[in-house]
Amino acid sequence: MTKNKTIFVCNECGYETSKWLGKCPACNSWNSFFEQKVIENKNSNTKTKELKHNTPQKLNSYEAKETIRTTTGFNELDRVLGGGLVKGSLILLRWRARYRKIYTNSSNL
Repeated sequence: MTKNKTIFVCNECGYETSKWLGKCPACNSWNSFFEQKVIENKNSNTKTKELKHNTPQKLNSYEAKETIRTTTGFNELDRVLGGGLVKGSLILLRWRARYRKIYTNSSNL
């Protein structure tokens, strides 16, 4: 039986943590954590960890998928969002001194 787990590793010193941190507590470097998938095998007597790396893609080789968008009723906002809201997305809007959250998982979409 295998168990998938995600860890975050500091690119500078190798410090490992279960959550992403902005600053490494070991070497005090900022924004140096990267995500790493760990697969633990529960069947063996010794716990072996197999690391699974995410491979980066070139931006010019990425193909965007067509998504269904819901219009907001504000033409400028729809233009900035690429045609409207995408279900399951989270958008933070700044209006004057406050932030507004728009959750698109609501039942009215």
